[in-house]
Order: sequence, then structure tokens, then C-alpha cells
Amino acid sequence: MKNSICIVGLLLYAGSALGQADIYAGDAFRYSELTQTGTARMRALGGNHASLGGDASSTFGNPAGLGFYNRSEISLSPSFNIINAQATYIGNQQPNSVTKPSISHFGLVLAGNKQSDNRRWRRTALGITYNRQVSLANQFVFQGRNNRSSIVDSYIVDANNRNLNGNQINSQYDLNTNTANFTSAAAYQLFLINGTQSPSNPNQTGPPYFRYDATAPTDQRNTFESSGGQSQWTIAYAGNLDDKLYIGASLGLSRLRYDFENVYRETVVGGLVLDNYSQIDNLTVTGTGINFSAGVIYRPDRNVQLGANLSTPTFTSVKESFEQTLRAIAKDPNLPLERNEVLVAPNDFDYSLTTPFRASGGVTYFLGSGKIGFITASADYVGYSGMRVTTKVYNTQDNTDFKNDVKAEVQNTYKNVVNLRAGAEIRAGLLRVRGGVAYLPDPYKVQLNNIDRSRLLISGGLGLRTDRFFVDASGTYGASKSAYTPYTLPNTADYASAQIDTKLTNITLSVGAFF
Repeated sequence: MKNSICIVGLLLYAGSALGQADIYAGDAFRYSELTQTGTARMRALGGNHASLGGDASSTFGNPAGLGFYNRSEISLSPSFNIINAQATYIGNQQPNSVTKPSISHFGLVLAGNKQSDNRRWRRTALGITYNRQVSLANQFVFQGRNNRSSIVDSYIVDANNRNLNGNQINSQYDLNTNTANFTSAAAYQLFLINGTQSPSNPNQTGPPYFRYDATAPTDQRNTFESSGGQSQWTIAYAGNLDDKLYIGASLGLSRLRYDFENVYRETVVGGLVLDNYSQIDNLTVTGTGINFSAGVIYRPDRNVQLGANLSTPTFTSVKESFEQTLRAIAKDPNLPLERNEVLVAPNDFDYSLTTPFRASGGVTYFLGSGKIGFITASADYVGYSGMRVTTKVYNTQDNTDFKNDVKAEVQNTYKNVVNLRAGAEIRAGLLRVRGGVAYLPDPYKVQLNNIDRSRLLISGGLGLRTDRFFVDASGTYGASKSAYTPYTLPNTADYASAQIDTKLTNITLSVGAFF
């Protein structure tokens, strides 16, 4: 999930997207939050792209940086994300660790031939790179004993709000496919919820719905695992004017893939009718998008570089499919439970996503005319309040309502931020020693669950550069807090959220050759 997860009831995915503006606003943020990208060199320096050049990451960080190349280069960067998450739920702590490998970067830079000294345009370069912009891999587990409520209570609320009698809710189930049209209808088939007998018709049941073992505590356990990310192929071109002004532009073609499985299970403590039941949610999201960037780097003298870059939002076409299954195991042998599992009708939804506009500026100062090393700093503006989600799957009015609802949710929830980064490199012969830091402010207007979601990333690394090849390694450490709410009820005192404390370590190795 996104770092700042505050999903309230994954069951909300089942059914129409109308009325779920908070979920799609959260999705827009999840797919838009860039923390640190690029080669091991750039990661070790804190993710400072704005005023540095001569790195394949420049294709998307600031394409003007390609103008520094005087020879061609090819490189590959595998990464490992080590995720240590500790979840606290109803006073119980549950640690979980997992390592997720990926190819975070591939780069090919083709440098043009040096032009005549009589020409002001000295060099040009073409760059083609692959980069994993956002990693969506995550995993956590939480559990605890709840003496106040059950997830079944959220099914009861839904069934009562629909105001359907037993026959009507039963008609929302297809025996041939073992599929219910919505979650509470599936719960009805498994005797998780039951109707009250009508005083005027003994053969008819309906609201208010109830559950068996209503006063028994439940041991609740949730396991979440996700994979995927947002990756981008970038084509960039840059030129060098008088070895002072570097100008570049790029075209980015992005690919989104996100999969998660969430398994929520409750065991009834001392129950007489049901032993346990569970809800399994699966979401698959795919998308393709496009964006553009343009940047400049200016050298007022040999020791100083100033850089700036503008990036349009990524305009993405998204397809998602959500599937849900309810399962129940009876304890009472007389309960007429004919099956232990009921499917909820899959929900497929297509929409368009617009990510934030971004702008960055930075400065680099070279020590000893670059022979000793350099220090660099940058500021990145991210317009989170400009995120948008639209669709064309409904009628004109509903499409407009959906767009406006998500827009309002985004603007009420997220604020624009300025991320600050700084880094330094010291050179000793062929060896490079690097360090960096990045501060990412909390993008939420209100601290949900009283959690400050700002982040501090600490990075460092080593590099070895010869005339023929280079090897760079980096490590980045960051801690974050988030919250996960498995279900909600009208009274906030009746349900709980899990606080997820995550420590993420990224290890990246870049190897490349010059030609």
C-alpha cells in the first residue's frame, strides 16, 4: 500500500465506484508519491537531480544533465527493498519483515560527436532509460482481540441501510455461480447475518439484521501483501551551449501495475454457532501513461551549477479489477450451512488518473574545481492538490459527479509540498564517497489517526570509476508511519485501526560501461 495508508474497509471496492471518492483520491496519491529514484549514485546523494549532470538518471530527473556527456554509456541497477513493519492493533504488536528485489534502473546514453570550437552548440546526447518510479511492494500483519465489535457488524449496517427483506437479499445471490451481488448478500448466505422475523408475517424476515454470538469477543487477524510499481521508459535529448547552458527535454511512457491480497479473519472466542469467518480481497490495477519534462542547467562559473526542471502530470489510463470472497466455518453442527465460501461479483472499473505537476530547482558547488568533490541541494515542488480522477463508464451526470467528488476529496485531504534534498560527494582517485539526506513533508492537511506522515531519508554510498567502467552502491534508510482500518462502524469507539511503523532500507547497485 502507499506509505500513508488509511484504507477504511476494503469491502467498499465491491460495487459502484460512485460514493467512493476517498478511495480513489487515496489511489491517486499512492501512484504519485515519488520518494527516491534513479541510479545508485543519485540515490546515495539524496535523490538530487536538479543541478547535477552526467548521470543516466538525468533523463527524467533533469534532461539537461545529458548535455554533460562526452562519451556513451550503458548501465544496469538492481535494487533490494528490505521492509520491516511493526503493526500495533488493540494493544498487540506484530512484527513482519520481507525483502523485495527489482530492477530499478536501466540506462543507455548515446553521446554525440564534439562539434567545432567555432560552433556554440558543443555537444548533444540522447538518453533512453527504464526506471521504477514508485515501488508498491508492501507486507504487514496485525492481530488482536476485539471485545466491542466484529467485521460482521459492518455487513449488518450495510444490510440495514439497504432495507431489504430476507427474500430480497436472497435474490441477490446466484446459486449456479455461487456469487452474490454485494458483500452483505454473501454474508447472508453464510449465516453471518440473519434477518429478524416479521411480527406480521412469521415466514418473512428482514431488518434489523443480527449476528450469532453477538456478545462473544473475536480474535482478529489481518494479512496484507502487495506487489508491483509504477515504472517509466524515458527518451530524452539535450544539448550543450558554450559549455555553460545545458538544455534538455524528455518524453516519459509510464506503466502501472499493482496487485494486493488482503486476508482478514476472525475467530469467535467461546462462540456457539460459528467458529471462524474470513474476508479475502484481491485488487489488480494496470495502466499506461505519458508525461513530458524540460530542464536547464547553467554554469555561471566553473565551480557552480544552477538547475531547474518542470514535469507535467502523468496522464494515465487505468483499469482495475476487484474480487472478494467470504468464508465461514460453523461450530454448531445443526447450522444449515450448505457451503463454506461465497464469491462477491467482481467489480471492474476504468478511469483516468492525472498525477501532480512537479517542479524542481537546485544548486551544486564543486570543491577544488571538482577535483575534491561537490555539495548539492535541491527543492522539489509537488502539487498533490492537483491530482484528478475521471471516468466515462457512467452516464454524463454520474461521470461529472464522480469527477467532482474525487476532486473535492483530493483538495480536502492533500496539500502541495516542497521536498528538500541535500548531498555531497568526495573524490579520492578512482574512489567516490557519497552521502545524502531528503526531507519529505507530510502531504496530508489533517493528521489522520494523529500520525505525522513526514519522512526523513538518510542515504550513503560508494563508487569506483575508471576510464572503461563504473560500479556504484547505495543504501537508503527511512522510517514512516501509516494506519490501516479493516472496517468501520457508525460509532468510532466500536472499531480500531492498526498503526503500521515501517522501516524501509533500499540497497541499489549500479554497474556500467563507457563506449
